Amino acid sequence: MVPGGNRGWLLRLVIAFGFAQGAVSMARPAVSYRALALGADEQAIGVIAGVYALLPLFAAVPLGRRTDHGRCAPLLPVGVVLIAGGCVLSGVVNSLWAMAIWSGVMGLGHLCFVIGAQSLVARQSAPHEQDRNFGHFTIGASLGQLVGPVAAGALIGGKDMAGTSALALLVAGAGAAVAFTSLWRIEDRTAVKSRTGQGDRVPVGRILRARGVPAGIFISLAVLSATDILTAYLPVVGEHRGIAPSVIGLLLSLRAAATIACRLVLTPLLRLLGRTMLLTVTCLLAAVLCAGIALPVPVWALALMLAVLGFCLGVGQPLSMTTVVQAAPDGARSTALALRLTGNRLGQVAAPATAGLVAGVAGVAAPFVMLGALLLLSAGVALRSPTRQAGEAGAAPGVRRSGAAVGRKEDA
Repeated sequence: MVPGGNRGWLLRLVIAFGFAQGAVSMARPAVSYRALALGADEQAIGVIAGVYALLPLFAAVPLGRRTDHGRCAPLLPVGVVLIAGGCVLSGVVNSLWAMAIWSGVMGLGHLCFVIGAQSLVARQSAPHEQDRNFGHFTIGASLGQLVGPVAAGALIGGKDMAGTSALALLVAGAGAAVAFTSLWRIEDRTAVKSRTGQGDRVPVGRILRARGVPAGIFISLAVLSATDILTAYLPVVGEHRGIAPSVIGLLLSLRAAATIACRLVLTPLLRLLGRTMLLTVTCLLAAVLCAGIALPVPVWALALMLAVLGFCLGVGQPLSMTTVVQAAPDGARSTALALRLTGNRLGQVAAPATAGLVAGVAGVAAPFVMLGALLLLSAGVALRSPTRQAGEAGAAPGVRRSGAAVGRKEDA
């Protein structure tokens, strides 16, 4: 298949990602509720949640290396199997240590799927299509993040918390399995053989020194940390301000919907501002809005702020993928994206812990000021990051720069 051609594979990938992400977004709160029902305390819940993020850290770079020198599509069904298995087995075991293990398996499956899927988008997209295709690809994640928690909340509750949370995990596993229907024959339609030899491995240090790679990793980390802390701490802010949980749920859904809307109009925004300016402006505006959440504003103003904030946060993830993939050395794009995902997971571990410390010292609104500072720094990083590698900016549609053959366009 020629990059830049029929994008039916992309639609199928978005659908599969939506089901896979929806299963994970449904399973993670269900795991916490089931663990609580089995007698876990706050520390045990933290350990189980941490295993989800920490275990895949050891596998990210090896998986990226393998994808750089082979096919990426086989990682997709492997990821779906691990996600579905982790969900189902978390719902049937009755010990906390076993739940931690299967939570880690779920996280590993999500990592496999994301590395394979991002690699597929990067390989099958011409340079001028990458921003748009990554934006469309991440719509699947946003849809899953929007639907998953709502589905979990609808199933979990009542006196039998262990039973209803187990049911939610089984349903999540079944939802992940549905992703197979969109992955059917995607390997045959989009397979690309690598032209890089197995022994020609680019050192990690060289990848991280490539101009643009650290910037893409940091911007992605900052945006994901903002999303995670917003989800975790907005209910706490609502509790202190007397905002009902149902209203907080609607506010978080509004944020997610605004992120989806952003990714639908990403292409015209890029034409208007360009990638560097769009990243800089959205990170800067997100910084101001995050800090503004710390102010005691009325609910309607909070809703407006979260809508604009969700729109701004929708830019960072897809454009940071393109920044990393275009800045990485040839033959190391999957590894560079794996390093980006490693940074994301580190942020998912470190940012909530730091936010908890800040909230304990300065109050529940203080983490949003911290996020504002982090996003302000990412805006400065975005302003200094390169838009494209030399020779790509003027490439005609469908034409790649010399040395970046189809087989070398790995991850995104």
